[in-house]
Amino acid sequence: MRIVLAEDSLLLREGIAQLLTLEDHEIVEGTSNATELLHAVARHAPDLAIIDVRMPPDFVDEGVHAALRIRRDHPGTAVLLLSQVVERRYARELLDGSGGVGYLLKDRVSDIRRFLDAIEAVAAGGTAFDPEVIRQLLAAGTGPDPRLAALTDRERDVLAHLAQGLSNGSIAQRLYISRSGVEKHINTIFSKLSIPAGGEVNRRVLAVLLYLGADQA
Repeated sequence: MRIVLAEDSLLLREGIAQLLTLEDHEIVEGTSNATELLHAVARHAPDLAIIDVRMPPDFVDEGVHAALRIRRDHPGTAVLLLSQVVERRYARELLDGSGGVGYLLKDRVSDIRRFLDAIEAVAAGGTAFDPEVIRQLLAAGTGPDPRLAALTDRERDVLAHLAQGLSNGSIAQRLYISRSGVEKHINTIFSKLSIPAGGEVNRRVLAVLLYLGADQA
């Protein structure tokens, strides 16, 4: 995929760029601030923008505001935010009823397989949220959707991993079950949550939105 990478730390930016290049992705432009990021996205129309939450000039939440603007003005570009901390007040804003969005803590980038799973899920129109982001979103929610009460503990585990953007294969490895077992659990989740048949990615996004208390229906 074609990627714009916005990160003010040159060392981290180059490290991520090298990793993604080795995976046959193309870094069409690397930037160090939100203004350059917005120009780069407008210029290249990339598949994905990987964005640091805190960038110059104020190192507060420039990246989040840029991500929200990209989702509004360039819906064909997926966004994946990277941060040292959870900006909870904006994380829920990113859940606007569509996919193509992720929010990872930078510590997780060291888990290369999980990071690659996340960018692939987001670029494909899915979601990828760090476990700590999920925990804080759930804590700040208005209460669980009553449909979630029908899920078993194992199905909740699978849904939590879906929210992190993990592939079925990665979920199988982490939960020590077969890939076909994961697929059966996911289909059961869709059924119990009354998510109609349609695009596979869209169904996963709807399930995640229900899980995070951000259902737009």
